[in-house]
Amino acid sequence: MPGPKDLDPSSSPRAMIGAELRHARERKGLSQEQLGHVLFVSGSFIGQLEAGTRRMQPEYARMLDEALDTGDFFARNCVAAAKSKCPEHFAEAAEAEAQATEIREYAPLLIPGLLQTPAYARAVFRAYRPTEPERNLDDLVSARVERAALLDGPTDLLLWIVMDEAALRRVTGGRAVMAEALRHVADAARRHRAIVQVLPFEAGAHTAMEGSIKLMDFVDAPPLVYFEGVGTGRLEDDPSTVRGHQRTFELLAACALPPANSLVLLDALAQDYAHEAHP
Repeated sequence: MPGPKDLDPSSSPRAMIGAELRHARERKGLSQEQLGHVLFVSGSFIGQLEAGTRRMQPEYARMLDEALDTGDFFARNCVAAAKSKCPEHFAEAAEAEAQATEIREYAPLLIPGLLQTPAYARAVFRAYRPTEPERNLDDLVSARVERAALLDGPTDLLLWIVMDEAALRRVTGGRAVMAEALRHVADAARRHRAIVQVLPFEAGAHTAMEGSIKLMDFVDAPPLVYFEGVGTGRLEDDPSTVRGHQRTFELLAACALPPANSLVLLDALAQDYAHEAHP
């Protein structure tokens, strides 16, 4: 039987690696759980590799080649699958995001990336990297805009965002940028591309005061939760951990303003920013 082909990096390499992994595993007669034991990971992790929702790391690629008798196929081709335009700590989450059927996110400090305008994204990146050359910022902004294309075409993606009022009131990039940014969020909600709720200050203490939450669901892989900090990020697939954060998001949504009331607040703040920018 001929061995797997080298991947074409221009044609969804993660999906192709996943398909080859499933083929090689089944040829060996192994279940996902059995192969997971060899790599000291869960069976669901193997499923996520096969579905293309998790990035294959070089150390796993070498172990898979040995366990599945695939020569050095995975070791050679995982390099192509690892290429990303996103910051390194977010690259794997961005790849999973593109495969998700449902994304639920609580944003305590800024507008989520999928709903950012280019001007707002540039202001965020400039704050993160005050000495970065402009050309590098151009690449980062372009990658963020490309991510947002998930919402532009025909898609079954359900995007449900709960934003803290603090994210709306922190002036990022200037008042004109904020006016445009909030109108963009409101427009996404009105076009039924996202469910948007605002968690107002008056809600007081809540279940996610320690940080952001990003939950992702998939057709053929277990759900994931993404944790992000300053310059760092981590995907977690432990079922009990994911269930706990799903409950946290449900409680946040219950405490937040209904979508219609949230739109009223977004419109009012956008109008205020526009008037302040152009008195």
